[in-house]
Amino acid sequence: MSTAPASAAGATSRPFPARFTVPLLLGSTLNPINSSMLATGLAGIAADFHVGPGQSAALVSVLYLCSAVAQPTMGKLAQLFGPRTVFLTGIAILFAGGVVGSIAPAFWVLLVSRALIGIGTSAAYPTGMALVRRRAETLGVGVPSRIIGSFSIAAQITVVLGLPLGGLLTGAFGWRALFLVNVPVAIVVFLFAFLGIAHDERRDDRPRGRALLAAVDIPGILLFAGATVSLLVFLSDLTAPVWWLVPVIIALTAGLILWERRAAQPLIDVRMLAANGPLQRTYLRQIVVGLGVYTGLYGISQWMEEAAGYSAVQVGLLLLPLSGVGIVLARLVSTRGWVRGPLLLGAVALMGTGVVALVTDHTASVLVLVGMTMLFGATNGLSNFANQTTLYVQSPSETFAVASGLYRTASYLGAIFSASVIGLSFGSRVSDAGFHVVAWILVGIGALALLMTAADRRIPTVVRERAASSSASRRRAAPARRAPARPR
Repeated sequence: MSTAPASAAGATSRPFPARFTVPLLLGSTLNPINSSMLATGLAGIAADFHVGPGQSAALVSVLYLCSAVAQPTMGKLAQLFGPRTVFLTGIAILFAGGVVGSIAPAFWVLLVSRALIGIGTSAAYPTGMALVRRRAETLGVGVPSRIIGSFSIAAQITVVLGLPLGGLLTGAFGWRALFLVNVPVAIVVFLFAFLGIAHDERRDDRPRGRALLAAVDIPGILLFAGATVSLLVFLSDLTAPVWWLVPVIIALTAGLILWERRAAQPLIDVRMLAANGPLQRTYLRQIVVGLGVYTGLYGISQWMEEAAGYSAVQVGLLLLPLSGVGIVLARLVSTRGWVRGPLLLGAVALMGTGVVALVTDHTASVLVLVGMTMLFGATNGLSNFANQTTLYVQSPSETFAVASGLYRTASYLGAIFSASVIGLSFGSRVSDAGFHVVAWILVGIGALALLMTAADRRIPTVVRERAASSSASRRRAAPARRAPARPR
């Protein structure tokens, strides 16, 4: 029998206490922060191991690729073994990756370390969201919009901390500190989660032996990995497309669909997904919004540094308002449970960012640049929360962990594709003309997101969060089968 999630009185007044939410929020930041802070150490790594910039950049790519595959896979394992168990296992893998990277004697060992870090940190988000949903349904609190908003805010904070933290660690201790820092962080998060999160339910019907292998769906995972990695590699450099990957992607995707339709416990329930139009549109919208967010973030920052002449530190300071506005708006709309309105406003803000960029050049004042980044921050803060909440409402409870992992994979598709969009826009040299091409793309992506949102009548206008009932708070912390509160 599992332990109770909280006392009756405590659960009624605070259904999501800090001891429960803090390790989940910390865990959800570990993947993106490891993605960004390594940028400050690539030059030192290349010099120490005598590799070129293309090889050192593989350290960034391997984490993205492993994460895109591992996120839904960890969600699938959470369904079988319990989200708490998989969360703790992921943090243990992160610990191992930090140790390996800090003592790596060769460059290939660093690649192994980054793969471990990508796989380990990928467990945190899908299992964290599943744990939140399990607790919300057990306590009968409806859609926990404020907690979903906290996940969005944690992502905004990561944007602020990644590069400065990486620069501080590299400057003070060298690039190995970028790997070693994961060791104490993993220990802290593991202890907090071990003490603060209720045990998974013990299931007597859990498959064993060959039945367990079938339930894990290894062929489905391999097909999904092949299709996803091939697609990401193709999208990563459209300046010189690897065209032979196109038939590979088509073949692997077709094989994945055919296999998953026949699998007893598929990684991806393609039958459910095919019948769930609103969820399909949420994933597609997240790809579009992710493409816009990452194109704007990387395009604006690169232009500021290389065309407008600002230093890396100054660019970091100019981007601070982006995260500040995103944090404030995410808290505002999540407290009120607004969903449809923020998605519409986020798309309009992205179009506005593009319009401001169109009339901006390298001589623009700091105030104009700050205004542009604040407008862009509105897109990030509004869209991130609203799409996560829509995913929560539209996903079946029993497959929510996998659905959350696929949501992150959709974000990676947008992030990887943005690199090609920026490369095609700027060409061989970052300039005002290339920046204006980026601006037109942002306007177009914002308009597309606006049309997709306006045309989708299944997006909820608002979701409701209720106080936990004392009777519900006495139930076990087992995954409930009830649907979340019906949105308006």
